[in-house]
Amino acid sequence: MSDLTARLSLRPAKSIDEVLAIMTQIDALLPRADGIACFNKLYLAVTTGVRSAYDTGKFDDSAFLVALDVEFANLYFDAIAAFDEGRGADVPRAWRPLFAAHTRADIAPIQFAFASMNAHINRDLPVGIVETFEKLDLVIDSSGAEHSDFERVNDILETTEAQVKQLYATGFAGKLLEEFHGVDDVIAMWSVRAARDAAWTNAETLWNLRPLSALEVSYLDALDGMVGFAGRGLLRPTG
Repeated sequence: MSDLTARLSLRPAKSIDEVLAIMTQIDALLPRADGIACFNKLYLAVTTGVRSAYDTGKFDDSAFLVALDVEFANLYFDAIAAFDEGRGADVPRAWRPLFAAHTRADIAPIQFAFASMNAHINRDLPVGIVETFEKLDLVIDSSGAEHSDFERVNDILETTEAQVKQLYATGFAGKLLEEFHGVDDVIAMWSVRAARDAAWTNAETLWNLRPLSALEVSYLDALDGMVGFAGRGLLRPTG
């Protein structure tokens, strides 16, 4: 992965179009079997689906979701950059299991995809939610339009998740998957809807801890560690 981030333009992304452009660059630069590439392909598909939903007016407050998507994606790009540039201390612990294993051949591609979703949703999403509400000068409210739109994204994610599972279960990828014994048990540990529900709850907690900055930092650090622990379980070698 050396010099990957040096070849990525538009960082940090400032729009959905720039997010998609950076993801497309990552997809072109990484080997197909790379663990990060496995997730990036999924993330690109999800973001394309969410962008289409914006364009067709399926959300009440699309400005909020656009801002959240950009903040959220930049956390992913920042994690890749910290790893690629050798700044190990700046890599969130949630992402470290993936980066440590991304070239291994005894871990199934779908495991890489789900382990990355674990890191990005369970650790990054609460941070992205808080940062977005702060930048838009809004207050987190589970009864507001922002939360309703946030919930609507679950349907897009679950559809894409199902398509990815089907992709890996058929054709050549399906034959490859047969070589990874027990991978179904590993994947069964993961639920995108449950993860996003937990992310919103953790965002509310971080939001309310802001006046107690030391406690806020400690809470995020503990969350980061727990997500990293779960990531190691999702990346258990099955080949």
